[in-house]
Amino acid sequence: MISRDQLLKNPIEDIYLEDLLEIKNFSKLIDIYRKMGGFSVDFLVNASEILIKMLEDNKCKIFLGFTANLIATGLRGLISSLLRYHLVDAIITTGGTIDHDIARALGGKYYKGKFQYDDKMLKSLEIHRLGNILVPVENYGPIIERFTHETLETIIQTTRKLSPSELLREIGKRIPDKNSILYQAAINDIPIFSPGIVDSAFGTALFTYNEHIRAVSNSLKNFELDIIKDLKKISDIVFDSKKMGAIILGGGISKHHIIWWSQFKGGLDYAIYITTAVEWDGSLSGAKTREAISWGKLKPEAEHVNLPGDATILFPLLIGISAQKIIQIKRR
Repeated sequence: MISRDQLLKNPIEDIYLEDLLEIKNFSKLIDIYRKMGGFSVDFLVNASEILIKMLEDNKCKIFLGFTANLIATGLRGLISSLLRYHLVDAIITTGGTIDHDIARALGGKYYKGKFQYDDKMLKSLEIHRLGNILVPVENYGPIIERFTHETLETIIQTTRKLSPSELLREIGKRIPDKNSILYQAAINDIPIFSPGIVDSAFGTALFTYNEHIRAVSNSLKNFELDIIKDLKKISDIVFDSKKMGAIILGGGISKHHIIWWSQFKGGLDYAIYITTAVEWDGSLSGAKTREAISWGKLKPEAEHVNLPGDATILFPLLIGISAQKIIQIKRR
């Protein structure tokens, strides 16, 4: 049997870029890809071209959507770098993103592992497995609950009711980690919307905090989440925009919430999907960009591409091959 110390020896590290030109050599690849043609490389070239157009369009509000599993990887740091560069206007993600961001920001290390590890063995060693990433039990739930409870104790001194995005901003301001998505979003005034926020360790910690309050005294008021208030905030972004674009990594609620709200302003003008999901099972996660046209979530004349593959491979590559032009763009 492998020991716990042997398993937990290669920690995950964030890709955080002080300067996007740190990956400038990747920019030479775009010319190679453009010339060579062939299969999926064409999708990547198209995605790069659409990304640049989207960023250059000063009339365009850009949504970034992604799933929580990606934040368990070093992609977390790359996303936080993009926030520091103000390359997006709003984030929509899942509750698990908050979990991984808080846990890792507060010193909870995740480790490189293998898909084929024996999960019964991992259970006995108190290690969670997320794909091929290992998460020691003590580096996840306990950290998140303790930090959430302590933060709520401070927040309720001034207010007992916030929308999820307002709460996440307050959380972000209290996180001492430049790689943190919550932190970078908070200090750069980029709202994070999480419509499924309670489906997470963070959401459960909100519940257990209220349970603790009740146990202390029936006269104390609970902390409340105003979900509807965030719908108004998203609506304001959508209807105040002249154009809309989306970069969506993965599927699920993060993807759907973006395209759902886009339909009320006539649909997205630009869209880049990166996904491993297939469309033949009828799932939203696997639905191609073109399907969104039939719902009015994507304009018929929109520039769009569906880039098939793993976002941990393709998103850094997309940013890398586009970096030379990205750094020349001033969005704020």
